[in-house]
Amino acid sequence: MKDTGIIFDMDGVLVDSEPVIRMAAIRGLKEYGVFAKPEDFDPFVGAGEDRFVGGVSEKYGVPYVPEMKALVYKIYGDLVEKHLKIYAGVPEMLVRLSKKGYRLALASSADMIKVKLNLKTAGIAFDLFQAVLTGEDVVRKKPAPDIFLKGGERLGLPSENCWVVEDAVNGIQAAKAAGMRCIAITSSFPRKRLEAEKPDYIFDSTLDIETIF
Repeated sequence: MKDTGIIFDMDGVLVDSEPVIRMAAIRGLKEYGVFAKPEDFDPFVGAGEDRFVGGVSEKYGVPYVPEMKALVYKIYGDLVEKHLKIYAGVPEMLVRLSKKGYRLALASSADMIKVKLNLKTAGIAFDLFQAVLTGEDVVRKKPAPDIFLKGGERLGLPSENCWVVEDAVNGIQAAKAAGMRCIAITSSFPRKRLEAEKPDYIFDSTLDIETIF
């Protein structure tokens, strides 16, 4: 087990924050004259908030500026405790996997501020992970493999010894590009859409990964 790493995405895998970040992004972008719809964000799920917010603002003809993301995160911080959906049993599952000897990492395209807010709200200990990577750690975001490659490096493992647990198409593509095995969770995209990316397994719940590990 000590030679096997499991790299988790956060949103849609450990917690369901997509509705919350969409709500925050819609409210934040209104301040810049962008009246976005929830579905506008679909192509940018898993690519980090610079693209999540910026891709939509640019769609409406408004150039992206970093202040947009800062405002969205501020609004998110006000909403997360009340609206974040925590997947029951996931914190306990992570503890079990750690006790079995698996090397755990978190690799989220979000910024550290969002990672810490989500983990705290969900009751997941930050130090349960031997490596925590965010969108701030890489220049190229998912679907580029960089964040997963760096996660494997920090775990001290080659790509072939790492599994990635992802819910987003961008994330699955990143995992495969990194040469890692990938488990897809159907929390954010339809099963047929995920099947098109050919992950090694597809589960309806993150808890189902324990049938493998």
